[in-house]
Amino acid sequence: MDFDLVPGAFVRHPACPDWGLGQVQSVIGGRATVNFEHRGKVTIDLRNVTLEVVGDARPPRP
Repeated sequence: MDFDLVPGAFVRHPACPDWGLGQVQSVIGGRATVNFEHRGKVTIDLRNVTLEVVGDARPPRP
């Protein structure tokens, strides 16, 4: 499991760069719901797609 893939994380879909930057809304049961800037809300099966994490909304670790 990718522990960086949490609600608030910013991601890109490697096969769909035109969707732009997405923000993870939820991760449940191997599926992530992501809101992409040029595509809108999409549910992604994480068994088939590895999203590229580009940042997240969590505070920095001490």
